[in-house]
Amino acid sequence: MYPTSLTQLARANPFSAPLFTLQKVEEPQQILNGQRSRRLAAAAAADEGDSCEFGSQKYFVLCGFGGILSCGTTHTAVVPLDLVKCRMQVNPDKYKSIGNGFAVTVREDGVRGLAKGWAPTFIGYSMQGLCKFGFYEVFKIFYSDMLGEENSYLWRTSLYLAASASAEFFADIALAPMEAVKVRIQTQPGYANTLRECAPKMFAEEGLWAFYKGVVPLWMRQIPYTMMKFACFERTVELLYKYVVPKPRSECSKPEQLVVTFVAGYIAGVFCAIVSHPADSVVSVLNKEKGSTAVQVLKKLGPKGVWKGLVARIIMIGTLTALQWFIYDSVKVYFRLPRPPPPEMPESLKRKLGLTE
Repeated sequence: MYPTSLTQLARANPFSAPLFTLQKVEEPQQILNGQRSRRLAAAAAADEGDSCEFGSQKYFVLCGFGGILSCGTTHTAVVPLDLVKCRMQVNPDKYKSIGNGFAVTVREDGVRGLAKGWAPTFIGYSMQGLCKFGFYEVFKIFYSDMLGEENSYLWRTSLYLAASASAEFFADIALAPMEAVKVRIQTQPGYANTLRECAPKMFAEEGLWAFYKGVVPLWMRQIPYTMMKFACFERTVELLYKYVVPKPRSECSKPEQLVVTFVAGYIAGVFCAIVSHPADSVVSVLNKEKGSTAVQVLKKLGPKGVWKGLVARIIMIGTLTALQWFIYDSVKVYFRLPRPPPPEMPESLKRKLGLTE
């Protein structure tokens, strides 16, 4: 049996990373339809009411569809706030605050001016949502299979971080072209007013590079953001059910579970906005100015300049993230997809730690 002190450390460790090496013990493998079960320790057997198997092709496709709805609709809904935020970042002397930014924009462009960039926003973030949520589910199961049941539980935070970072890498490649068009429309008055007008003009002036020159700073912004978004959400849900919700998740109704999802999503969104804001400022300026590099923009903005528009971004991203998780989880409920409960320590690991007889 392991010393009591190590057992206490394992229980108290906030990142659930093992502080010791477990001896390999031969355990009988669980077989499901001739294949090894592809799920975290938390994923119990599929309910009879589920429309598909956890980790099946149908499961991944519908998760991707949920990502399209959650990201495309929410980002499009907050285009006015995003427009003001971008203008505050690239022209802080003219757009001094959120209220002032809205007033100046309406005065110069009218109310319709607040909707500039809605088309590339909807298309770009729909594609990003497809890859972000769809690939996250793929990579989470893939990495879990590599680690095994016990290590997947012990290293679950690292598992969430790795899976989300991998998914976002591909999601940003899908997002980059439309993000470049959106920022150009929103931050250069008079350049172009629509997607059909802006995209050909950018291609004629700068070639294909115009749409992908911001992909590296986009990775800098979105990968930390997504890692925080998924890891913080997963652990917050776990903590809410453990310490806040007065009854087990299995006893909660679907609406009650969705409320927990929304709260955990908003908490995650606040942290997402903070860690990704400096890179967001660089992306906004980079897509506005021709011939600039990320390093040049960073030097130009300085330590204070990269934090311009943070309050607007916290409001926008906090609300966005909460709504995205709510919509995504609602899609899972609607299509009766498997929704595993928060992870619990495997019985084999409990025996190794001396937590059970």
